[in-house]
Amino acid sequence: MTATVTEIWRHPIKSHGREHLDSVTVDAGGTIPFDRLWAVAHERSKADGTEWVSCGHFCRVAKLPSLMAISARFDETTKEITLRHPDAPDLTFQPDVESSAFLNWVQALVPADTLQPTRLIKAQAQAFTDSDFPSITLCNHASHRAVEQRVGRPLSTLRWRGNIWIDGLAPWEEFDWDDREVRVGEIVLRVRERTTRCMSTHSNPDTGKRDADVLGALDSWGHQDFSVRAEVIRGGVIRCGDEVV
Repeated sequence: MTATVTEIWRHPIKSHGREHLDSVTVDAGGTIPFDRLWAVAHERSKADGTEWVSCGHFCRVAKLPSLMAISARFDETTKEITLRHPDAPDLTFQPDVESSAFLNWVQALVPADTLQPTRLIKAQAQAFTDSDFPSITLCNHASHRAVEQRVGRPLSTLRWRGNIWIDGLAPWEEFDWDDREVRVGEIVLRVRERTTRCMSTHSNPDTGKRDADVLGALDSWGHQDFSVRAEVIRGGVIRCGDEVV
């Protein structure tokens, strides 16, 4: 069976919504354009966007499950993001100039007894991926189906917040790609590391509520990893339906 790209996703604001793409052009050394270009700093964070910092500086799904239910659409022409959540009205705003509108909107989704969102910051160096290098996350549908079997029911792939989904592989085959080159459509990536997972995977993307012990399922294989992070070494276009070699 030929391995192919089934889905492409980006997350304009880290942990605050996902957007499906039919195709995308990626540069060498870059990420999916506009993926995690912005992030939400909490009240104890000193992050200002001038350098990459770890996810602990930001409001994220691992601590705020309700954020998982946000979907996003970014208009590259108007530079506007539209956010949707089942418990809030839709919001359309320009993140570079209307951050106060976003903060007012998202604060309604954050419990009062936790760290509060205080600043929407834009990455001035590399995007706020969870790796300290610009990365694209490759996810395997067969591995996802294996997790579903351990959990005992269907799970949305959106729990993993990956960039590129691939079907036609064996379960966990992607873990054998460390330091190998993978061609996806026109681009070539080098796999750098596995993605260690956190409590964010327990949250349902439809409801924003924790409802599945995904980490416990991963533990049954002796790890808590899902997907791999890769760096782009040759740029080009990726489309849904492209072959993966």
